[in-house]
Amino acid sequence: MTIGSKVGLIERIRDHSAVVGVIGLGYVGLPFAVEKAKVGFRVIGVEQNPTRAAQVNAGQNYIGDVRDEDLRDLVSRGLIRAETDFELVPEMDVIVVCVPTPLTKNLTPDLNYIEAVTREVAGRLRPGQLVSLESTTYPGTTEEVMLPILSSSGLKAEEDFFLVHSPERVDPGNKRYTTKNTTKVVGGVGPASLEIGQAFYAQTIDKVVPLSSAKAAELVKVYENTFRAVNIALVNELTLLCDRMGLNVWEVLAAAFTKPFGIMPFWPGPGVGGHCIPLDPHYLEWKAKELNFNTHFIALAGEINRRMPEFVREKAHRLLNQLGVAPSRAKVLALGVAYKRDLDDPRESPAVEVMKLLRADGVELTYHDPHVPSLRDRELAMESQPLTDTLVSSQDLVIILTDHTRIDCAWVVQHAKHVLDTRNATQRVREHRERITLL
Repeated sequence: MTIGSKVGLIERIRDHSAVVGVIGLGYVGLPFAVEKAKVGFRVIGVEQNPTRAAQVNAGQNYIGDVRDEDLRDLVSRGLIRAETDFELVPEMDVIVVCVPTPLTKNLTPDLNYIEAVTREVAGRLRPGQLVSLESTTYPGTTEEVMLPILSSSGLKAEEDFFLVHSPERVDPGNKRYTTKNTTKVVGGVGPASLEIGQAFYAQTIDKVVPLSSAKAAELVKVYENTFRAVNIALVNELTLLCDRMGLNVWEVLAAAFTKPFGIMPFWPGPGVGGHCIPLDPHYLEWKAKELNFNTHFIALAGEINRRMPEFVREKAHRLLNQLGVAPSRAKVLALGVAYKRDLDDPRESPAVEVMKLLRADGVELTYHDPHVPSLRDRELAMESQPLTDTLVSSQDLVIILTDHTRIDCAWVVQHAKHVLDTRNATQRVREHRERITLL
């Protein structure tokens, strides 16, 4: 081991003279960059979207979990800058990779972003650098994919450079748990990498938990989101059963969650969305198949959750028929297209899937979302319409798909002919309950 390389890097990390590179300035990368810059690290972001890079350099924030004034201040002080290429990689002491890890149409991991970025870094790697992968992926990616590419530089891991996996734990919109106070796990490809990685993350994160390997750290993250996916699927399946039994699933769950032990609240909805829950369990499912192991719970949970948009469509059809309106001639207003309350992110949103199904049925579809002014999808290109009493009263059915707090549900119910509430957003509405149907 090159002792000087390791010791020198740790010293620069601890006195905050190390230059931190963050590759990918999205919902994970930009908040991370801001936290590092706040304590004095100079941060160089690599963002290949030129519009975003220009916004960062102008101090213009585009991520809800970052305070506008924090970004402006850090940029003005020269602590954060963004580049669109990798030419400054040799200046970085720590390189944090925060790029997307989508799935293919066949629900298999797509590592193109990770591989491309790693090749760019490998071509510029120098001794004394730490590389950390934060992107969620299947167990083995860091050691089996990144390590060989980085080693192709001619440098040796654990001697010349260091490599860890420390999965992001970002919950967009969560005001209680931020990058700083959310416990971080880190695993390295060896003890030297782990020591340096732990030292790095400890500079800005309250608690860092070391693990025995990068693979263990990768499994931690996919398990966390699989846990949520399985439990959401359980309450979604209960919703389907309650629909058959004529019971209010929200009443049943609220009563069950009064038990002070042995249970944890999860709520149903029109499906699962965002960057994690619809995707991450399939990384584990795919990896397990490599080992000739079938993850039955994970597969079943995915099947149930993917069924929910179709169930919303089916229930909307039932309501329209009861109201004497053929679905193919119906006017429907979708309230909320973001995947989560009070966010502006429609990625993998079940609301979008519901809208596609209704549009395919010939429904005259309109949407309103105070956070998503326009929606661009392969099959949908729409603009959010102002929420007026004229708009609401002209619709045969209003479907609440995202429970944004800025939407006055009592006002909506007052003006609507009928409301299908997939989020129990109308639970406090007392008047005109006869116009409300819950999922």
